[in-house]
Amino acid sequence: MNHPIAVIGAPSSIGIRPYDDGEARHLDRAPGVLRRRNLVSRLGALDFGDVTPPPYRDYAKPADRGRNEREVLSYSRLLARRVVSATQSGRFAVVLGGDCSIVLGCLLAARKRAGGPVGLVYVDAHADFATAEDSATGSMSGMALALASGRGASLLTSLAGPTPLVHDERVVMLGRRSTDSRSGGTALEASSILELPLTGFDPIGPDGRAATTLHRVASSGARGFWIHLDVDVINPAVMHAVDSPVPGGPGLEDLVRVLKPLVDHPLALGLDVSIYDPALDPDRSCARRLVGLLETLVH
Repeated sequence: MNHPIAVIGAPSSIGIRPYDDGEARHLDRAPGVLRRRNLVSRLGALDFGDVTPPPYRDYAKPADRGRNEREVLSYSRLLARRVVSATQSGRFAVVLGGDCSIVLGCLLAARKRAGGPVGLVYVDAHADFATAEDSATGSMSGMALALASGRGASLLTSLAGPTPLVHDERVVMLGRRSTDSRSGGTALEASSILELPLTGFDPIGPDGRAATTLHRVASSGARGFWIHLDVDVINPAVMHAVDSPVPGGPGLEDLVRVLKPLVDHPLALGLDVSIYDPALDPDRSCARRLVGLLETLVH
């Protein structure tokens, strides 16, 4: 990484369903936990603080929209402003979430920073391609990629005006293995978004996956690209502190082999990290592994 690094906290749980007992999830604690493990100094980064989200409102699933839709909308704009400010002078952003809906504010910032269209690398075990009409939970987090690409009737599809935050032909989905139809997998397969695995045999291997991804997100007129990393893509034997673990998935070394060339590319604008839940990590073993992963990827 030849660029200076900016760390921004996005301690938001407003885009995800509560725990089964009705309490809001503790993803908002993640940036603080990671900072206390010296992440900022280990990255050699400047810390631009946290962007505080609005209070959680929709403890009951709304019938006609996603949870906390207006709150996620306002938060996305606040987060975008902070990321734009932090990435002046060519800084690479590392945004510590939080739930997956933070990618919307990050993409809005990336578009403003790049001054034009951007690509998106979406690394996730789930499709996140549901709409409010077919989502079982109402979580905006599970709709994040659909919203980013302009799908559904939500106000969030117009964050960037009349065009989507990102167009299908500039998106690569890496590592999805959930087959739950309620997460929008069928719709994703019918789209023109490119999907690539992170595990299992294929003829191109990790280096080919990275090259194929870059061809998609760093060309076709894109002026930069953003990387979204939901840590549930990692094998839950290694990263168990997530809300919806899916069996299988890559280990840390396998993930680095694909993502490191993307992070090091000159058009890479930033990376957001989501879904790590400190409440599910009492011994902080997952926090330790996540800090090590980010140091390897970004430093």
